[in-house]
Amino acid sequence: MTGTGSGAPLWRRMAGRDPAEPHRVATPLELLSDLCFVVAVAQAAASLHHALSEGHAGTGVLGYAMAFFAIWWAWMNFTWFASAYDTDDTSYRLLIFVQMAGVLILAAGIPRAMQDRDFALVTLGYAVMRMALVLLWLRAARGHIEGRRSALRYAFGVTAVQAGWIARLALPEQLGLAAFFVLVVAELAVPLWAERFWSTTWHPHHIAERYSLFTIIVLGESILAATIAVQSGLARRLDAGPLLTVALSGMVIVFAMWWLYFSRPAHLLLTSSRAAFRWGYGHYLIFTSAAAIGAGLAVSVDFATHEAHIGPVAAGAAVAVPVAVFLASLWLVHLRPHRPGRLVDGSCLAGVAAVLATPFTGLALPLIAVVMIVLVVVAHATTSVRPESGPAA
Repeated sequence: MTGTGSGAPLWRRMAGRDPAEPHRVATPLELLSDLCFVVAVAQAAASLHHALSEGHAGTGVLGYAMAFFAIWWAWMNFTWFASAYDTDDTSYRLLIFVQMAGVLILAAGIPRAMQDRDFALVTLGYAVMRMALVLLWLRAARGHIEGRRSALRYAFGVTAVQAGWIARLALPEQLGLAAFFVLVVAELAVPLWAERFWSTTWHPHHIAERYSLFTIIVLGESILAATIAVQSGLARRLDAGPLLTVALSGMVIVFAMWWLYFSRPAHLLLTSSRAAFRWGYGHYLIFTSAAAIGAGLAVSVDFATHEAHIGPVAAGAAVAVPVAVFLASLWLVHLRPHRPGRLVDGSCLAGVAAVLATPFTGLALPLIAVVMIVLVVVAHATTSVRPESGPAA
């Protein structure tokens, strides 16, 4: 990892980065930004944990999905913009600091949004992030003549949709929920519309590294959530047996998730804008499920210590469902495009089915851990035996 010196110039022309630039890596500023985003991820996962333990799975999952969309979409927009236009000058750094302030405001509002459906603070934080991004796109439009049309479309689209998010606050709850999904579609459509005539010059290796690092951070948040829950149980001098089962099974599950995600190189998939959109958008489910597993492990601790207001099937499902979503989305977005072969395809799909069945056995976590170990063995064996193949077109 390399960085620039502290004496950054005040202003550089934002002319676009070379997508073939050698040795392009994440910058210290990007890593600091990721740490701010993971605060919001931790808040969302903690609120999901409490909702699931109290038996409010429906409202908890919905609120979590809504909050995580704001986190993921703001992170994704910043990541792809920086890959194409990062100048690392003083004015750029200051606008990224504004974005970081926005994500921390958003993080502070997540508990209220998920518990009380009060999205005012979340919307404020989101607006701060988005308006900083608009200023960055306007700067890119000024400095990059070839990409000016796309940059202006981004600036206009982000501003228009943000106005919709603010107006949504005035709607009653049911209409507000419908408006949320309409605005999600609008958000996802802005990049497709903006890049119709010019594709931003993002760097495949840089993008792959940024997503890999955020995956590691999200998995680390899951480990932290489970560790704190186990520690809390041990501090109350409860039976250590069930807690150790959760701890060991959780470690195996998270380690296996890491192994599976990094079993194939991601940059080989980023061969076109169409492939990049599919891969980048698909990571919403990968990130969301990875963070939710930490909440599910905390729910398992609550159940083992008789703190949860749910039965064994629901407690097992709190881990099984996000693991199944992770496996299905990882296979669809990250593994299948590599044409890994029928053995990997079949084992992933069978693994999803097996994981979803584990809550009905009474031994959900140990069995999920066994399934994950089998999938890692299959992935490792096929990677070692088969030569690396190109991605599907």
